[in-house]
Amino acid sequence: MPSPRLVKTHLSVQLRPSSFWKNNCKIVYVAQNAKDVAVSYYYFYQMAKIHPDPGTWEEFLDKVMMGKVAFGSWYDHVKAWWEKRKDYRILYLFYEDMKEDPKREIQKLLKILDKDLPEETMDKILHHSSFDVMKQNASTNYTTVPKCNMDHSISPFMRKGISGDWKNHFTVAQYERFEKDYEEKMKGSTLQFRSEIKEIPVLLPTPLACT
Repeated sequence: MPSPRLVKTHLSVQLRPSSFWKNNCKIVYVAQNAKDVAVSYYYFYQMAKIHPDPGTWEEFLDKVMMGKVAFGSWYDHVKAWWEKRKDYRILYLFYEDMKEDPKREIQKLLKILDKDLPEETMDKILHHSSFDVMKQNASTNYTTVPKCNMDHSISPFMRKGISGDWKNHFTVAQYERFEKDYEEKMKGSTLQFRSEIKEIPVLLPTPLACT
């Protein structure tokens, strides 16, 4: 494809082709706190039939902590990309920041892309990229995928879109065990996550009708 090209992937730093680094590509990396990732992944494993049965929540949490899930260890993944940003054009975004103030994070994206958009266009981006709108959009909610591949009756692909849902799933014992393991695996890294936020209400304008 002619430049500019867009590639979306979940792959780790180690699996990127060397051309990514040689060509100094612009990279946007989005990370979410580990506990919410574990919960989200648990539901995704249940509905996405490409994955084996996740077992109980307790069993799956153990797998996440050991990195025995698709794409491997969350800890290794987020830390490796965090370190890589020191040498390459990588915009490292946090899901929690995106939920807290989406307009601010979109402006960061525009900066790395060397784009300057009018306010009206920004408002449209905010509207169409909001969770509630994307959840109703067949182009983004994966409802067109056959049930044998993704069973939305088990769990919708776009489930809640919030930060802090882990509180509804972790027991006190699971939380304490997870936090101890987390502290050990993230030791020495400057990477910091927030496991809960206070979202800033965003008033989305009603899209103008086409004439």
